[in-house]
Amino acid sequence: MSETSGTPRRGSVRRVLIAVLSTLSLAAAAATAATLPANASAPPPPSGWSQVFVDDFTGTAGSGVNTANWQYTTGTSYPGGPANFGTGEVETMTSSTSNVALDGSGNLLITPRRDASGNWTSGRIETKRTDFEPPAGGKLRIESRLQMPNVTGAAAKGYWPAFWALGAPYRGNYQNWPGVGELDIMENVQGLNTEWATMHCGTSPGGPCNETSGIGNNTPCTGTTCQAGFHTYAMEWDRSTSPEEVRFYLDGVNFHTVKANQVDATTWANATNHGYFVILNVAMGGGFPGAFGGGPDSGTEPGHPLVVDYVQVLQAAGSGGGGTTPPPTGNRDAYSAIQAESYDSQSGVVSETTTDTGGGQDIGTIANGDYALYKGVNFGSSAATQFYGRVASGAAGGVSGLVEVRLDSRTSTPVASFALANTGGWQSWRTVPANLSSVTGTHDVYLTFTSGQPADFVNVNWFDFGH
Repeated sequence: MSETSGTPRRGSVRRVLIAVLSTLSLAAAAATAATLPANASAPPPPSGWSQVFVDDFTGTAGSGVNTANWQYTTGTSYPGGPANFGTGEVETMTSSTSNVALDGSGNLLITPRRDASGNWTSGRIETKRTDFEPPAGGKLRIESRLQMPNVTGAAAKGYWPAFWALGAPYRGNYQNWPGVGELDIMENVQGLNTEWATMHCGTSPGGPCNETSGIGNNTPCTGTTCQAGFHTYAMEWDRSTSPEEVRFYLDGVNFHTVKANQVDATTWANATNHGYFVILNVAMGGGFPGAFGGGPDSGTEPGHPLVVDYVQVLQAAGSGGGGTTPPPTGNRDAYSAIQAESYDSQSGVVSETTTDTGGGQDIGTIANGDYALYKGVNFGSSAATQFYGRVASGAAGGVSGLVEVRLDSRTSTPVASFALANTGGWQSWRTVPANLSSVTGTHDVYLTFTSGQPADFVNVNWFDFGH
């Protein structure tokens, strides 16, 4: 959420339309803010974990939050910080119970409202504590069970709820983002049935963490939509593995992981060598909603709250020197087609239906700085010397770029690459070969994409390797 957090760094109409169309079909048509029953309390910690912070939001209906746990952020910026919290959002944050209040049934409600003049107010609360981090060799889990504002379609235009954490050095400085780190556990815009999770770090724009987009992924809510029911959103920061990693979960399912070796050691240390504080808020408008249709207008319905059942922070002790991660398991055969949409992590790409032979999906809306990660690709003991990519492009004249292969780190030297310009259309496919530096063994493979222009330049259906 901070400093254009989660905001696509370019206004690609094609990228935005594909993302919207792929998620609109999953959104519910509900248009009321009915509150579903809350749990009586946060679940007890699993074996091996201890609870270091919890708020179940029990209290009298209409009362404010427990100020022993939380502080209100009010106005339109931090003192000396960027205007509109650096995101372009249009609301004024308040401590009023019309915007931030308990409902008397174990829920916190953060409710955006619009006055007669069309001005928006909403709420943003932050934990007073800023020391949430894993112990040496241990783990940290930040978790909330919540229901996104129950509004969809045109009535949801401009809504931007979030559950996230910022590096402690940001508090009181407000100019050192994204280097101090940001962990977006849940973001949502426009009432879409989609949850985005992102790690922000490094420098902006660009940098090792692909800012201002960050290193992110998204997934739909299942069972009930994100708007129609409660779901559990969590982040685990794990120092027991080598490399260290941050994992994001929806209802207990890990759908996005960021590992320390995806960036340089200094960038990772700057983002993780300190504690974090936790934030809940509902913004209105700003860059992220702007990329999916725009900010609030006369058709936007005020009064739909983010409903929070609980927030808790857990720790698991380390074993004394950290753990080790076994090498990749070799679950992908380098010499069989690896479907591009089967990535383990990505930034900037969108899966879409393909008309290529065999059907299925490809990844598209790919431009400079985007990437996709494929873990555990087994090249065997006989060296691979060729790379083949099944690609298509409908890029405008003069727009081209490189499709690159990197091993084990997004910033390592490419071992293969080929250039691509317009092939006759976004579904006009061809298989392009490239020489590959001799590769054996098992590696995590990154497809990275580099271009001298900001426009989308390639779709990828599949890739493989040869001797």
